[in-house]
Amino acid sequence: MVALSRPADGGGALADARRRQSRSNRRTIAPVTDTAPQPDPTPAQEPDSSFMAVFGRLGVAGWLALAWAFVPAIAGFTLLANMAPVSRWLKGETEAGAGHFALGMGVYTAAFVLAAGFGVLPTYSISVLGGYAFGVPLGFAAALAGFGGASIVGYFIAKTVARDKVEQEIQRHAKARVVRDALVRSGFWRTLAIVTLVRVPPNSPFALMNLTLAGTGVKLRAYIVGTLLGMAPRTLAYVVIGQQITDWSNPDKPKWLFVAGIAVTIVVIAVIGSIANKALARMTNSGAAPADAE
Repeated sequence: MVALSRPADGGGALADARRRQSRSNRRTIAPVTDTAPQPDPTPAQEPDSSFMAVFGRLGVAGWLALAWAFVPAIAGFTLLANMAPVSRWLKGETEAGAGHFALGMGVYTAAFVLAAGFGVLPTYSISVLGGYAFGVPLGFAAALAGFGGASIVGYFIAKTVARDKVEQEIQRHAKARVVRDALVRSGFWRTLAIVTLVRVPPNSPFALMNLTLAGTGVKLRAYIVGTLLGMAPRTLAYVVIGQQITDWSNPDKPKWLFVAGIAVTIVVIAVIGSIANKALARMTNSGAAPADAE
């Protein structure tokens, strides 16, 4: 018989070593894991942009905006309905002295500054009153001085009440930040151009625009100059309308001529406003330009 020989001790030791190495390798190999990015378990939520949500976050600034949206409209119609007696009081028709006339213009300008600055009266009704009471040259000068002072009053009221809240709201919305940056972070001349354009249209509410511009951080110099430039055409138009109303009973001119003059003035205001809106849209859509030197 052929005897089966046992493996030498060296072969058995080698096999044991291989088995130990294999077990060691299995322990050191890291498990395969899925390295694909996992979704954020708590995705960021878009801020609630509903009217009530924004109104609540604005706090006092929201209430100020609401008041400045509705109070001037009501008070403006009230002033127009009582324009004749107010005009007689301002001109002092029972006393034709120049001193009283000048006093009336002073009272008119001061009342314009306070009433429009605090958002009580709209600029269009006071401008019409200026033309009705003082005629075009003097009425336009008084109205221009009035809304210049009113814009400064409104600016500091809005900046004090609304600046922080408006900035917090802007930071919640990327699009609002883009618009704000185009308005206030592109240099003096670009800011001046935008302020001028937003002031030109007749449907641009004076008090609410004061709140918006001051709340977004527009510098005072560009704010005042842009306000004067932008509102001058529509103020002149309203003063002319007031003058036309004054001459309504003039027997030397047919009434259709006065109606035509008022209609043409309104069309001019609308056309200028439309041009300004288109220019503003092109400017804000083109993105922020490099900052100009202050």
